[in-house]
Amino acid sequence: MTAGTEAIEQLRELPRSERLELLQELVIAEFKATLLMTEDEVLPYDESYLSLGFTSLRITEVKDRLESLLGCAISANVLFNSPTLERLMAHLTDQVLPELFAPSSVSQP
Repeated sequence: MTAGTEAIEQLRELPRSERLELLQELVIAEFKATLLMTEDEVLPYDESYLSLGFTSLRITEVKDRLESLLGCAISANVLFNSPTLERLMAHLTDQVLPELFAPSSVSQP
């Protein structure tokens, strides 16, 4: 099982109500690792990560690691044009992995 498959399977096994929290943990861990932050340090969710010291090279590194981790493509435009974790998470849940985060449809009689 590849890392991408493993992370997606972990998400699928969780109830929908808990998936966002795990995805956030995975994404934040990658950003913190790139910035050499400790687990205890707070990474602002709504602040531009460009202002935190990310360069285009670092953003590309995070993009590549997240794609490998999640087993799917992530638009570089989103990372550069909407440079906050909040916007990235919205993109991941709405555009990249909607089947894991969209409300389940309830069949009507």
